[in-house]
Formats: sequence, structure tokens, C-alpha cells
Amino acid sequence: MKGESNLSVLLKTLRPFLNEGEFVFCCVEKQAIDLENTIFHFKEKEGISIICTKEYAIRQGYVFDTTFSWLTLSVHSSLEAVGLTAAFAQALAQKNISCNVVAGFYHDHIFVLTSQAVEALAVLEALAMS
Repeated sequence: MKGESNLSVLLKTLRPFLNEGEFVFCCVEKQAIDLENTIFHFKEKEGISIICTKEYAIRQGYVFDTTFSWLTLSVHSSLEAVGLTAAFAQALAQKNISCNVVAGFYHDHIFVLTSQAVEALAVLEALAMS
């Protein structure tokens, strides 16, 4: 099933929501990946970047710097859609909110500083209303 690619439709139907919990980015060795406890992993030449809950990272002794909140855009966006990431990144940047984006097959996921999660959600909801 192909996702939506029309930018106007995507923006009007973002339906962002805030996932529960606190999340962190870590770099781990290949043997350390536990798919049951990681949200995302990506192989880089320096190691494997993962996103996991803060609690899991602490239990595993993983090193991390910052705590993030995880926002999901409910709209089923096409991986071929043009402009969606730019549109929400620009809206967040105007409010000085950093975002780290992961595109899944069905949805886009945005990680923002935990201290800015509520404001980021409001920005995304306003973007959908505009």
C-alpha cells in the first residue's frame, strides 16, 4: 500500500502524537543490539546507532548525552513524498526546536528534546491547521 505523496494533503492530515517515555541515541557494538528493546538502529562506519528508552540504556550501561521525546506523524506518508520533512523541520526551527527524523515505511518519527516536546507537538498541530 503506497502512502500519500501530495504535500498539501500530508500537511493537513499530519495528526501528530506524542509517544510515552524518554528516549536516547546511543552507539553500540553489533552484538549489543536487542531488537525487542530498540526503537531504531542504523549501521554507520563508526558503529551502530540505536534509539532506545532511557531506562533500557541505563540498564545496559550505554553512554548517551541527551534525552528526547518521540513524536509520530500518523499520516501514512510515501517514502517518495517531497517537502514534508522540510516543512515540519522549518516550522520547528522557527521555534528553535531541533528535530531528529526517522522515516519509517508508514510514518515519520521526530525526536525532539524532552523539554520541548509539548511545544513541538503544538507547532506540528498548528502546521496541520494552517
